Amino acid sequence: MPHHLARENHVLPENGRSAEELLAEISVLKRHDLQVRGGKVTAYVYDTGRPEVHDAAARAYFEMLEVNTLDPTAFPSAVAMERQVVGAVAELLGGGPGTPGIFTSGGTESIMLAVKAARDARPVAGRPRIVVPVTAHPAFHKAAHYLGVEVAPVPVDPVTFRALPAAVAGAITPDTVLVVASAPSYPQGVVDPVTEIAALAAARGVLCHVDACVGGWLLPWLARAGAPVPPFDLSVPGVTSISCDLHKFGYAPKGASVVLFSDPALRRAAYFASAAWPGYTVINATVQSSKSAGPLGGAWATLNALGGEGYLDLARDTLTATRRLIDGIGAIPGLRVLGEPESSLVAFAGDDVDVFVLSDEARKLGWFLQPQLSYAGIPANLHVTVTGVTLAGVEAMLEVIAASAAAARLRGPARVPEGLAELLATLDLDALDDATFTELAASVGVDLGGEGQPEMAVVNAVLDALPAKTREAILIRFLSVIYG
Repeated sequence: MPHHLARENHVLPENGRSAEELLAEISVLKRHDLQVRGGKVTAYVYDTGRPEVHDAAARAYFEMLEVNTLDPTAFPSAVAMERQVVGAVAELLGGGPGTPGIFTSGGTESIMLAVKAARDARPVAGRPRIVVPVTAHPAFHKAAHYLGVEVAPVPVDPVTFRALPAAVAGAITPDTVLVVASAPSYPQGVVDPVTEIAALAAARGVLCHVDACVGGWLLPWLARAGAPVPPFDLSVPGVTSISCDLHKFGYAPKGASVVLFSDPALRRAAYFASAAWPGYTVINATVQSSKSAGPLGGAWATLNALGGEGYLDLARDTLTATRRLIDGIGAIPGLRVLGEPESSLVAFAGDDVDVFVLSDEARKLGWFLQPQLSYAGIPANLHVTVTGVTLAGVEAMLEVIAASAAAARLRGPARVPEGLAELLATLDLDALDDATFTELAASVGVDLGGEGQPEMAVVNAVLDALPAKTREAILIRFLSVIYG
């Protein structure tokens, strides 16, 4: 959870400060942050365990920092780099030298452009709809919110957690512009039946996007390392676009993703241009206009620094670590892995162990295991993203999970104050000012102005007891208070 910064840190100094002083203050500000290297943080960060690769990316990032990609004619270096990066992704994901794509700031922007392209490429009479499995990333809901599109959620198999083709087919209407499949879906790391879903979408004349933000640069290398990976990319008939984050298993610095399209006309539908003003020419390939080419430089350098053999070596280590983690969790009393992950994302639930308490116990030992709330019949669980560096510490991770599970069993489940969930479900949160909401948070033990890594079991237990809409309202209020 983010924390308040002291107000004086936001005041512009009268005189400029030296770089040494600023860097020293950054070190102080970061003292309670989760660690980005070493594999103890099993979400948010992706570590190769190879410092020289990260150093090359950082240097290239800095070299391209002040290049503005707003005008591609002004900075041809950015165009050349983007062509190379998009080409590398296309080559890996069933495309070819002419496959059109766009370099974006992340998976959410890639998904937003895919939804925009679908909406604009094939206009419908009514409100455009997208068919989205409940396990698909919330970025689709965010894109729909911004773009005026309706989301039609569909259930997944309660055992495998994969999207159900029959449910997808039943949700398609004349106003459907896009059908979504995930490779893999983030919550349980399983790959939806892309071949079947893409085929039924094509039969109805509907576009199909594969969200491979997590798996796009992982699954092909896992397959080469010997893992069974089902078809999911542009080579599958009916797949019309696919997203792939390079700042995940491409190990590039944050701000690096690619969305590929099956034809140039669809990519053009993702673009935006405006000539209705007397200023400079506006033509944007992405949601952002002015933006640094730093992330592009970092991604380009990372791909080239690792190369195919580097990624294959990382995939072998990742696959070995994932299999060991799955086996090890299965041997811990009271814990069970959800589904059969085809990627290196592993989620596990507790039968007689409160996983939210387990997560807090692991934090005390220096490890971050990502809590996931229950939804659509899927139980609350903890999520682990296995990366290239995990193999070296997988035994230590299993020891921490086992010890934390035992401690959580002794502590018992997180106790939600009686009546609080019911109160929150009926409360008009918009009527509360930030001070009152802060007091309400304090009543369940959450100090929004505190320092250090917080205990979150009670907070997660409260959220888990609430419907999704109420969860969303509370999370927005948390964010508002945290940033002040």
